[in-house]
Amino acid sequence: MKILIVRFKQIGDSILASPMCNTLKKSFPDAEVDYVVYEHVAPIFENHKYIDNVISISKAEQKNPFKYLAKVWKVTRKKYDIVIDIMSTPKSEVFTLFSPGAEYRIGRKKKHRGYTYTHKIEEPRDTKDKVDKFLKMLKPLEEKYDIKYDSNYIITITPEEKEYMKNKMEKAGVDFSKPVVACAINSRVPAKVYPVDNMTKVIKKLLNDLDIQIIFYYSPDEKAFAKNVHENMLENGKRIFSNIETSSIRELGMLLSNCDMFFGNEGGPRHLAQSLDVPSFAIFSPSSSKKEWLSNANDRHQGVEPYDLKENTEGMTRDEVYRLITPEYVVSKVEEMFSKYVNK
Repeated sequence: MKILIVRFKQIGDSILASPMCNTLKKSFPDAEVDYVVYEHVAPIFENHKYIDNVISISKAEQKNPFKYLAKVWKVTRKKYDIVIDIMSTPKSEVFTLFSPGAEYRIGRKKKHRGYTYTHKIEEPRDTKDKVDKFLKMLKPLEEKYDIKYDSNYIITITPEEKEYMKNKMEKAGVDFSKPVVACAINSRVPAKVYPVDNMTKVIKKLLNDLDIQIIFYYSPDEKAFAKNVHENMLENGKRIFSNIETSSIRELGMLLSNCDMFFGNEGGPRHLAQSLDVPSFAIFSPSSSKKEWLSNANDRHQGVEPYDLKENTEGMTRDEVYRLITPEYVVSKVEEMFSKYVNK
């Protein structure tokens, strides 16, 4: 059996959809499971135990319809038995259009769409989180097969990769005899960024209370922001590191695998930390849903959104709502988790 899963989204979305690969591989151990993602996301799924082939769509293929169609045509010549279009957009649906022989061509039910699907899935209303929502797309397979659901999302970093990054971090001045904590001070989506003055207070308090080192990681576009925050905290500078650059999302995974804990803005890197089971605490903006995006929440992986602290925010500005999450609250939660899960 050959199975293709299509997921064109950013880092976090692709990670949260990956349990579908786990589930299908466990349900069909002899099947070949392929996962289609964007090129910059693809490296994080290398060596994934439940994915046989990661198929990447390049920026050139995204922008040029002829190159894109040629890529989809080439991929679908493999003659898949099951094609699952998680995105269910006109662009992603081409995979099912070019796979007429697939017994199952599954996508979401949308108006004036999905003519190439054999099964259209209604938007579920009773899901626990994003992972649960994605897995419900496998429901049609239950008619014929015993589906072994697995909601965990995992990323595999090899011992060699971890050691490579550890050496790089040591050269940058990190002392691994003391705890190392990754901090998401920025976000690819500006609206997700916790007020910088509050985040600065959190960092200063944690450095004062705990004998830790904090890593500011960043993408190329976020470098100036991270450096600026660091420069404004010179009195704590020796225990903050903004000099460890990662060339890819996979290198970020290597960095996080060498950290004892993660805290900061919700986003793809936090999902990556959870995939590596690095204890994490996420701060959710007013426009983000903790219920949906903190999938598989547990004691090791927690978060806070403004509505945890005040349900009725009518009449409040967005900034006022976000500031309901006080630095004191964040510090208390991070320190509580630190005491439980970080042992040096």
